Amino acid sequence: MKTPDKHAKYYEGILQLRNPSKELIKYVYKRIDKDNQAWVSQEKKVRGGIDLYLSSQKYLRQLGKKLQERFPGVLKTSRKLFTVQRGTGKRLYRVTVLFRLYPFKTGSTIEISGEKYKVLRIEKQITVQNIKSGKKEKFKCEEIERWI
Repeated sequence: MKTPDKHAKYYEGILQLRNPSKELIKYVYKRIDKDNQAWVSQEKKVRGGIDLYLSSQKYLRQLGKKLQERFPGVLKTSRKLFTVQRGTGKRLYRVTVLFRLYPFKTGSTIEISGEKYKVLRIEKQITVQNIKSGKKEKFKCEEIERWI
């Protein structure tokens, strides 16, 4: 969706994909093409993933929520003051949406503190089952990120 009043390098926000799978990248591009609400003005490969510069911050936020619903991972949104319009004093922000894909999915085996666990469910908390004892435990996503 290109508009004539905005140049090709125009962007309102950045979608940062970290540890992305080919499936995730394919899904993002397919979604952007299908929805036709924004365009990718620039793509940068960075250590650990890619950054996509999108023309609509509203669409960028929506896309982040869709990613979180479909893929197991962490979504973080932040904004940074870009400029203040002359005359009106209105503040304009650029948004950054970070989506870090977990290196595991439901059914995977992970190791935490030397113990092996099977991932049963990924929601706000991650439910795992100790393979030796059979005991089920719940962890916050941030805790598992630190251990893996």
